[in-house]
Amino acid sequence: MKMEIEQYFKNCYKGSMKQSLDSMKYFMNKYNNFEKNMKFIHIAGTNGKGSCTEIISNILEKEGYKVGKFLSPHLIKYNERISINNKEITDEEWSTIIEELQPKIEEYHNQTGVVVSFFELITISALLYFYRNKVDFVVLETGLGGRFDATNIISHPLVSIISSIGYDHMHILGNTLEQIASEKAGIIKENSNTVIFKQTSEVDNVFIQKCKDKNNKLHIVTEDNISDYILDTDLQYFNYKNMKRLGINLKGKVQIKNASICIEACNVLNELGYEVSEESIREGLKTVVHHARMEILSQNPLIIFDGAHNEPAIKNLQEMIEAYYGDLKKTYIISILKRKDYRKMLEMLSKDKDARFILTSGNDEERYTSAEELYNVAEEYIDKNKLQVKSLNKAIKEAVEVKDNNAYFVVGSFYVYGDVKEMIR
Repeated sequence: MKMEIEQYFKNCYKGSMKQSLDSMKYFMNKYNNFEKNMKFIHIAGTNGKGSCTEIISNILEKEGYKVGKFLSPHLIKYNERISINNKEITDEEWSTIIEELQPKIEEYHNQTGVVVSFFELITISALLYFYRNKVDFVVLETGLGGRFDATNIISHPLVSIISSIGYDHMHILGNTLEQIASEKAGIIKENSNTVIFKQTSEVDNVFIQKCKDKNNKLHIVTEDNISDYILDTDLQYFNYKNMKRLGINLKGKVQIKNASICIEACNVLNELGYEVSEESIREGLKTVVHHARMEILSQNPLIIFDGAHNEPAIKNLQEMIEAYYGDLKKTYIISILKRKDYRKMLEMLSKDKDARFILTSGNDEERYTSAEELYNVAEEYIDKNKLQVKSLNKAIKEAVEVKDNNAYFVVGSFYVYGDVKEMIR
């Protein structure tokens, strides 16, 4: 059955973001809008939304709740996108839902001429799965945007979380931070709650005005709410407001911000009458796992995977590498999708003057910028003696065989994660 499900989704219409929720409304109407009776924490943002999804899901699970988690993208299997208390939907469960939906999909297409997209289909599947399994909460991560994202079919989340705003997917979301923030702000709903971390006034003002328009209570977390930061070998420690010495099992100072907005969202849930104890917050932070974000895939030799694929993510990556691995020799193995700003990414990575750079064409030549094109751009910023062009497989083979004081960082895309893990294995 596994291959059938995998093949089914590979053949799905991926499409682009349509400026409409019509198809989602059609399917929810077919099921009597059951989503109106569910409890949602809705999460959007350019970077950090995946971390927030993992953090708050883990906290709620530690409290004893049954938590449905919807995230994207998957790293190896489609099933990763839909789980309950970290147990992924099975191929059998998913195929049963797809078989049920298939006549409705065809009916919708015949009536409208519109093809239901891959992301719409998996969103419908997830909502049905969570509803029928009677979860207490759904932690719902958006896809690219917010306003017309398929997940935005929900009408009244308990709380919305919007993580950092930066430049990514500009061809869909807009070319300015205000435009991008406006799209993300689409998840802000009437008479609800929203949590953000204070950014620039141009971004914050978008959320302030949207919340005012929607009679939505805005909770803004600031740097002043965080104190006594300590970096340890295993955990990062910090205080949030009156909570002292919280330890989080994720790397990088940016994760302190993500953790803080999740804690604030838990405070909102407490205000709404849903118990989330400080003990569960502490345990949830201490045990949270987020794959493909500064994840150590091999300890000796040291090979670390980070899916950083835009400007803010590369900046965070560089800060983390300096904090944790600044004294090591560094080699970057780089794969970048064609639709990403690979020139800017390479320019930023080139600031690591002592590093080597291996440029690859990823694992799919149709989707990835060629290693040769990356080389042509990289040589504007990096000494040619520090540049190499290799296949991804040969680059990983080199990393596995080197045994000196060297750290390899596989960066630029999440979509090579599964192949890289397999190559190392």
